[in-house]
Amino acid sequence: MLNTSQTICHTNMLKPQANHHHTKCPQSLLTGQHKVVVVAAGDGITRGVDSRSATVAPTVRFLSLKNHRLPIKRNLGFHATRPSHQIMAIATDKSSPTTTTSTKICLVNLSFWSWLQPMWTMTGLAKDTIKHYAHRSTKLNETKYEADFEVPIDFGEIGAILIENEHHKEMYIESIDLQGFPNGTITINPNSWVHSKFDNPEKRIFFTNKSYLPSQTPSGLKDLREKDLASLRGDGVPDGPRKKHDRIYDYDVYNDLGDPDKKPELARPVLGTKDLPYPRRCKTGRHRTKSDPLSESRSSGVYVPRDEAFSELKNVTFSAKTVYSLMHAVLPSIRTNMLDKELPFPHFKSIDSLFNKGLHLPHLETKGFIGNAMPRLLKFVEDTQRNVLLFETPASLHRDKFSWLKDSEFCRQTLAGLNPCGIQLVKEWPLKSILDPEVYGPPESAITKEMVEQVIGGLMPLEQALEQKKLFIIDYHDLLMPYVNKVREIKDMRTSLYGSRLLMFLTPSGTLRPIAIELVRPPGNGKPQWKQAFTPAWDSTGAWLWKLAKMHFLAHDTGIHQLVSHWLRTHACTEPYIIATNRQLSAMHPIYRLLHPHFRYTMEINALARESLINSAGIIETCFSPGKYSIEMSSVAYGLLWRFDQQGLPADLISRGLAEEDPYSPHGLKLAIEDYPYANDGLVLWDAIKGWVTNYVTYYYPDPNLVTSDNELQSWWTEIRTVGHADKKDEPWWPILETPQDLIEILTTMIWVTSGHHAAVNFGQYDYGGYVPGRATIARVTMPCEDPTDERWERFKDNPELELMATFPSQLQASQIMSVLDVLSTHSPDEEYMGQKMEPSFELEPKIKTAYEVFAGRLKELEDIIDARNADPNLKNRHGVGIPPYQLLKPFSKPGVTGMGVPNSISI
Repeated sequence: MLNTSQTICHTNMLKPQANHHHTKCPQSLLTGQHKVVVVAAGDGITRGVDSRSATVAPTVRFLSLKNHRLPIKRNLGFHATRPSHQIMAIATDKSSPTTTTSTKICLVNLSFWSWLQPMWTMTGLAKDTIKHYAHRSTKLNETKYEADFEVPIDFGEIGAILIENEHHKEMYIESIDLQGFPNGTITINPNSWVHSKFDNPEKRIFFTNKSYLPSQTPSGLKDLREKDLASLRGDGVPDGPRKKHDRIYDYDVYNDLGDPDKKPELARPVLGTKDLPYPRRCKTGRHRTKSDPLSESRSSGVYVPRDEAFSELKNVTFSAKTVYSLMHAVLPSIRTNMLDKELPFPHFKSIDSLFNKGLHLPHLETKGFIGNAMPRLLKFVEDTQRNVLLFETPASLHRDKFSWLKDSEFCRQTLAGLNPCGIQLVKEWPLKSILDPEVYGPPESAITKEMVEQVIGGLMPLEQALEQKKLFIIDYHDLLMPYVNKVREIKDMRTSLYGSRLLMFLTPSGTLRPIAIELVRPPGNGKPQWKQAFTPAWDSTGAWLWKLAKMHFLAHDTGIHQLVSHWLRTHACTEPYIIATNRQLSAMHPIYRLLHPHFRYTMEINALARESLINSAGIIETCFSPGKYSIEMSSVAYGLLWRFDQQGLPADLISRGLAEEDPYSPHGLKLAIEDYPYANDGLVLWDAIKGWVTNYVTYYYPDPNLVTSDNELQSWWTEIRTVGHADKKDEPWWPILETPQDLIEILTTMIWVTSGHHAAVNFGQYDYGGYVPGRATIARVTMPCEDPTDERWERFKDNPELELMATFPSQLQASQIMSVLDVLSTHSPDEEYMGQKMEPSFELEPKIKTAYEVFAGRLKELEDIIDARNADPNLKNRHGVGIPPYQLLKPFSKPGVTGMGVPNSISI
């Protein structure tokens, strides 16, 4: 007697290899046969369904990217047909009952054969072959391959599927549905590229959506679990350049930013050493340079494991394509158009013209993909028949054209702007450097008690201001001072640098007032230390010097924002988490599945950054004040400032003196500045994330012993500390991992960094930095009062606006930076936001599904909370005339430059 049911395996979708920007692989048609092995979670015995002898008359839909212009459109009318074959299903035991299930496997866009591997060991004996047939089924725009075959009813629960691609090119499999089993449809979501067997004979292993701790893994899957991890670690694979189809995750130091073989002056030091500590990056295996055996050679693309690459299935009009086109087409066109790279803006009208007239780019074709990918930037003007780079007016400038001049806005942005992570409470007086005075001069600050009390007037004396926690500082003095003379000696770039501080006072209205900016030059080149404190002034000379001092400090703050708050603390420090997660946590591990959405595209965007942004002579080096020392300076910041235990928002606020623990205050913290938009909104988001993580972790780890006995989890955390952040491995502040609560704190911190922290420092870049005077990336000349010649001082007196223009970035630098900020501030059409998409593995467990729905609901509540706060006239740091609302931590957004939206991951 047969118990007949239908099993359908949907494999969406088969996609040919497209030319990817990380490779020079040729484009080709997708043809030929593919073989898939389905592994069931039963008794550990492999049974097979062999399409090489299966009856199939399939029609395969595929497309060629060869000679096609992007964006890609599928060719639905081009098909290939293969002859019929017979399918064979292998049973388990000759002596077992003969009851079987008739199973149909339907494969969208490909044909393959499959083995079902049970999860628990039974007799260990092979059964007779069961034969049936497959046929083609076409429905709407899908072409499916169906295989009807009978398997024993005791075959077992399916735990994984193995796929072997018999084509010469890779294919992409999006999803597989097995329908007709007694307990309903079994869905597997590979969302993965499968290499050709001619590139790598290993079969790909895809587990079902059910999660297992290592100790709970069914016996039939244990070997596969370890085999898959060994493949991801690259066990047994010889060293050498990684290939595009590889999926190997391994560590290396940052030794690929320089290009000494091209020019000796493009050599850069290795980051990830005792003297220059740094997080580790993904190993590419490229050969060393001829000029420097410590440096890795550069190439036209940077390897990332195949599934870390930007999706080519969704919205090919954005993501990596946009960034790549910007770096390799738009920026070179700008440079070609501007013969004098140091040419300053002659006046403010020339800056404004970037928003109303644009920049003519005669050598750039704006039609086709480039124009479609960057419609905000690139325009074709019909009446002049010209291609132009035309910038949108930034939101802050649109609301108040003169906001950049205002001291109130200057201070407000330290709480609600692009870099709200640098402000600290002043805890000691007088202000003093800890650098060696023999090298850097007297350590005492030029900001005196008398200066402070003169600015804050009769409100209170200095001692009372300190006691009542009214003084706040952003202090870059000790971080920048070692590089001041080095930066000033750069020959092929016009730039300057100081050690700097900004001191502010918290007014009764809850806003900040600037007290002073200190700029310091250390001794060197036969000159003594120079330092001066600048304050808001009521005379013309003092007022202009104050404006210029603000420009210098903002250039420093913009550099620290980009190099430390943004690149280092989010992009660079997260990459080791991604590598360790893939090397040590199985794809069926619940913690892997929790973290996976928060690592989407990060390694790819980091690779692009190493290729074109932070590399020698890249955008950062050529457009920011520290020049070629920029990334080296971020290494110093990592060594001095970075601690994992202070990356979570509450710990970060406490470490900066901006909060203290208080069980009676919201979120258990009392803020030193009550109207601190970044902290106010961020803490609501932090609590939502922590609540979700708590529910998730306690479900899978109800007993603390499960944490300590989880060998994958312990190896993961050990590898992050000792390999991924190897230069910090002996620090005493690393959290231990012994209890579910330890794990909750670690995971919440990681997820916060990839979501809330990154969103706060990234997606406002164009709105706050898109207008050159408002937030310049570089101060190109020194202050006119630093050792002035008579001639320069007279020039300054006669036309101070020219001094300001000379301080701003050049026209070339500004155009390049504005282009980059626009693209990096843009949400992709396929962006995945926090709480928006439930992972299939979450849906499978009712308690996890409910917990995620609660989490998503809290994020929707946060939207309303932020809207209400922005409408509250009592919150003057986010509401007022000309003030843009603070929306960077609103969870959701439409595509484009919106100044809001918190994606799951660092995807841009």
